[in-house]
Amino acid sequence: MGRGFTGWHMTGVMVAFFGVVIAVNMLMATEASRTFGGVVVENSYVASQRFNAWLGEARAQARLGWRAEAKEENDGELTVRLSGPAGPIDGALVAVEAEHPLGRLPGRAFTLQGTGGGRYAAPHALPPGRWRLRIEARSGARDARFEQDVRL
Repeated sequence: MGRGFTGWHMTGVMVAFFGVVIAVNMLMATEASRTFGGVVVENSYVASQRFNAWLGEARAQARLGWRAEAKEENDGELTVRLSGPAGPIDGALVAVEAEHPLGRLPGRAFTLQGTGGGRYAAPHALPPGRWRLRIEARSGARDARFEQDVRL
């Protein structure tokens, strides 16, 4: 006949249980620190004070009616097509700040060259992968800002 459930059995169950909990916590903490891309805003208080101004800028941009579509064309060429209510917008200054969403590659900033028909291009500006683009377009006294994710 067996001895039944003893104190040593309970000790084994407790050690196994807490061992699994600690191992899972360590795994989750490691993965979280490896994949977090960084700070969203440097100072949340300052950002909260500027929030209404940002909303005003967003409303003004929405009234402007501009749209930007970023994508890869011609084997590695980053293009942005800029259009408004009246059609393609030519002659604008289009600047891009690109950052890797997980912070694994350094960010880059560059200006795109107009090629006509509302198309602006930068050949081989970014290596393949997923990128978050902050696009700033300025034409005369009007300007607009866009943020888009692209996969090249």
